[in-house]
Amino acid sequence: MATYVILSRLAPDAFKDPKELKQIADSVAEKIKAECPAVIWKDSYLTLGRFDVVDIVESNDLKQLELAALIIRGYGHAATETMQATVWKDFIGAL
Repeated sequence: MATYVILSRLAPDAFKDPKELKQIADSVAEKIKAECPAVIWKDSYLTLGRFDVVDIVESNDLKQLELAALIIRGYGHAATETMQATVWKDFIGAL
């Protein structure tokens, strides 16, 4: 199964109260779970840099991965960048 990193920047007007972010995140997660069953969420991280959220996912279905990123953009009020990732030891082992 391929691993992907989804980097998200929340829109400045995505919410007025930071507590609203929990409801937005729950809504996005439910939508992705219902519409993208081939996308398996491994972990999510809050960052304090260029991106607000880093999600690590796995999928063998590129179309569902693309849909998940679009759901994050639309329902999560975010800009996203998605990259395929390779475990370092696997990369080095293939050399």
